[in-house]
Amino acid sequence: MNPPGPLLVIGAGKMASALLEGWLALGVDPSAVFAVDPSPAPEVAAALEKAGVQLNAASIPAPSVVLLAVKPQMLEAARATLEAHVGPGALLISVLAGKSIATLEAGLPAGVAVIRTMPNTPAAVGRGVTALIANNAATGEQKALADALLRAVGDVVWLEDESSIDALTAISGCGPAYVFLLAECLAKAGMEAGLPQGMAAHLARATVTGAGELLHRSDLEPDVLRRNVTSPGGVTAAALDVLMGPSGFEPLLKEAVERAVAKSRELGA
Repeated sequence: MNPPGPLLVIGAGKMASALLEGWLALGVDPSAVFAVDPSPAPEVAAALEKAGVQLNAASIPAPSVVLLAVKPQMLEAARATLEAHVGPGALLISVLAGKSIATLEAGLPAGVAVIRTMPNTPAAVGRGVTALIANNAATGEQKALADALLRAVGDVVWLEDESSIDALTAISGCGPAYVFLLAECLAKAGMEAGLPQGMAAHLARATVTGAGELLHRSDLEPDVLRRNVTSPGGVTAAALDVLMGPSGFEPLLKEAVERAVAKSRELGA
């Protein structure tokens, strides 16, 4: 799979690196990929060089696709680079949290195709999930291209209403951090219950990843899988009485998601 012209990545951070790795694995020609980043991490610069991707080249041909992958607060600093390389026929794909299509369109030629996306970090292992929404200028071919590029690192969902992306950010965008915190807390609880640190960490990691894989492979709903593990009056039920109590997991997660949604909207203001 190759875009119809050069592909430019603005911002060579972790998400851009994960996407680039997926694209190159799909057969995108590395000589047609360019990256711009004023201060890339040394390991990222080394990885790009090894892959054959040009970093901060003196001359960049007009790209057909531009991936904007800077931090949201760095958007204005990246405007000059963005406006210099996004021409009327280019497709701009943004992975910036909180930045609306209207904000992204500002300063660009009229009629530029913009697709706003929200991938998550499991994209680094090909198990991400990315939401996409396009502006009215995006053609069917450009949407199909964006779909293919993002499917290189996992699942893809298309949104009809841009306002949904804040809630989606709070669930799938931030969600991996919630899961990592679960593994972290589970390991600490294991240590406090008497397990050696290394064993507690290993058991927590293996349990979280194993349960995630079971959920991934199963056709059963999460609540059914939970009940299948829970014997009435048993050990798991005793633990779930705490986690499912009035101050337990559900209200805490609900509050966390609400705060993440509010922060996403604040970033876009």
